[in-house]
Amino acid sequence: MLQKPYAEKKFNSDNGIFYKKLVTKIPDLIFQLSLSPTGDLSSPFLNKAVINYFELSRQELRNFDLSQRIVPDDFQKLLSSIQSLDKNTDFWSHEFRAILPTKGLRWFKAVANVERDIYNYISLYGRISDITEEKQRDIELKISEERFQFAMEASSNGIWDLDLRTGKVFFSPQSLRILELTQDDVIDTNEKWDERIHPDDLEKYLKDFNMHIKSETDYFENAKRMKTKSGNYKWILSSGKIIERDKNGLPTRLTGTHTDITSQKENETAILKNSQIINEQNSRLLNFAHIVSHNLSSHTGNFKMLLDLIETENDSETVLEIFEHLKTSSNALNQTIEHLKELVDINTHMVHKKENLDLNLYLNKVLGILSEEISNNKVKIFKQIPKKCNIAFNPSYLESILLNFTTNAIKYSHPDRTPEIYYSMRKEDGKCVLEIKDNGLGIDLEKHGRKLFGMYKTFHKNKNSRGIGLFITKNQIESMGGNIEVESKTNIGTTFKIFFSNEV
Repeated sequence: MLQKPYAEKKFNSDNGIFYKKLVTKIPDLIFQLSLSPTGDLSSPFLNKAVINYFELSRQELRNFDLSQRIVPDDFQKLLSSIQSLDKNTDFWSHEFRAILPTKGLRWFKAVANVERDIYNYISLYGRISDITEEKQRDIELKISEERFQFAMEASSNGIWDLDLRTGKVFFSPQSLRILELTQDDVIDTNEKWDERIHPDDLEKYLKDFNMHIKSETDYFENAKRMKTKSGNYKWILSSGKIIERDKNGLPTRLTGTHTDITSQKENETAILKNSQIINEQNSRLLNFAHIVSHNLSSHTGNFKMLLDLIETENDSETVLEIFEHLKTSSNALNQTIEHLKELVDINTHMVHKKENLDLNLYLNKVLGILSEEISNNKVKIFKQIPKKCNIAFNPSYLESILLNFTTNAIKYSHPDRTPEIYYSMRKEDGKCVLEIKDNGLGIDLEKHGRKLFGMYKTFHKNKNSRGIGLFITKNQIESMGGNIEVESKTNIGTTFKIFFSNEV
């Protein structure tokens, strides 16, 4: 063993060599800076790394001053940073730029321990690192983030990012605007998100979403109605793709976009509605052409036959009889023309003004008009209509429709039982549905169903049947945006269902 005095001497000697080698070989610039009470900055010690760091020649090294390389503004900030050190501060760091002869502008970071002596000199012992690449990455990242932020703000699409493990979602500002949410409106579970989706769209949304989660589709896309903070629904197109999976291949992260397609959907609905109107109008026009062609040709053929008979007939009594037939045919033609005029009026005034009408008021009015017929035929009337039951309809049409159905129920009552007419109102798919039910003769729908609402179609041997009422009634209902259905069984009775449009 070494004797103690020799061992201590040996340790101190080796320790000195170690630190000398460390300072010489370390790639960072090791320094000692000293700031005098008068503000003069000196560098009592700099290791050899200073030559490479600041691209110094041996001659420049002898008289090197940090201010020769550091950007002037940055040097002043460096001085201020040291001068403003608090008495209790024992650690200091600062970033600055230097302009080098070959490498140009470089970024450096200095870190040091701080000491003060009794003469108010501040000494800093530390190292300087070249952080240019790190700074460049930060700058590029910042530029990229700024571009991304600009793209998010400029785009009409919102961006979302879903953590499938926690259920938490990030929404971009545009996405929040689309959904009318704020950062405080946290949607941190799938259940909370699903609650905002329209019930009619939820099943399709979940199906599309789960198909992508199961890797059955390359990406996820779904259009649905979503409830906003105001309680209204917007059409939102969601598109997304799995971008992260765990070691087992299970998806952990899904990102995508939101697009407000409400206007697009409204336009599609308007186009579809206009297309339906055009198709209906074309159908009505074709139907009207068939009616005119058939009915007028029947009358003109009858006129021609009677006129031909007059030309060949010499007997005056027979001629007078033919003239009576001509009068009858003329009256029938006038009646047909009146019916056609009524039909034209309905179909050329599709925008008849609707009013908010009290159904009970109009029904009572019609029952009052027909009170004598109801009494004479001993008809029983049953009403199950709420006291306050208003519908959007044309007043004259509503009265005409109620008159027609009530008159038919009386006219075609069953001879073997007391006539009964039931009026009831209910809601179906958001529409008001008026049901008018009787226990009369009924109609064989298998035989007559397709021509039930045709013009001049009759189904019972009633001398007063003209076959025009149901045809006119159907046109009136459809011109108001509604529709009509019928259920009937022979010798049991008939139920007409009138579906009213809610739009005023």
